[in-house]
Amino acid sequence: MLDLVSTDIWVMLSLAALLAGFIDAIAGGGGLLTIPALLFTGMPPHLALGTNKLAATFGSCTASITFYRKRLFFPQRWRWAMVCTAIGAMLGTIAAYNISSQALEKALPAIVLCTAIYTLITKLKDESNGNEFAAEASPLKQGLQGVGLGFYDGIAGPGTGAFWTLSTLKLHKLNLLFSSGVARTMNFISNAVSLVTFVILGQVNWLVGLSMGLCIMTGAYLGAHSAIRFGANLIRPVFILGVSAMAIKLCWDAWL
Repeated sequence: MLDLVSTDIWVMLSLAALLAGFIDAIAGGGGLLTIPALLFTGMPPHLALGTNKLAATFGSCTASITFYRKRLFFPQRWRWAMVCTAIGAMLGTIAAYNISSQALEKALPAIVLCTAIYTLITKLKDESNGNEFAAEASPLKQGLQGVGLGFYDGIAGPGTGAFWTLSTLKLHKLNLLFSSGVARTMNFISNAVSLVTFVILGQVNWLVGLSMGLCIMTGAYLGAHSAIRFGANLIRPVFILGVSAMAIKLCWDAWL
């Protein structure tokens, strides 16, 4: 348990959380930074996932509210996605809890690395043809999208926001900014449901999670406003390359 840690560890976690909140609010993928940072401290993988959910909930809530207030997300149009995301996140979290620590310790760095590479090579192309939002978001597509990405966020999590943005662009033909609004809210829902589940299972370090959460919230506020003003492709390549280097180190330690 990391109730008391050295100053340099606190500084590292705080800076990682601040940057993660900024990045997550722009294009998703903040967990690509915070989960490896928590694992670097020696925190057990189940506890790292639960603590990360506590921290991430601060940022996703802040970003979600910001996009909603800017009228870039309309909850009444996404009811199916919200319900199915919550269900998927709960099931994914329970699945993660039942995976052995040894297996999770080996799997998480690989997931982070693969997600980082995928995010780096995938272009977020606006396919809306100028429409602000789709005429009607398909309930079936919403449901499948919500269950699948909610489950992924519960069992692992890195890159969930980016996957939401990309899949919303492809499936519903929203423009990039509106897709980001959907992603931020769905990411908040899956984070919150997963957090509650991890709390019930006793897998949250409150001191670390709350302190990182405050930093993420600050970064998310700055990132959401930056995304709204400048677009969704800020500093992603440099960020992903840095995360990839960290993930490679974790993979080396876990596998070799």
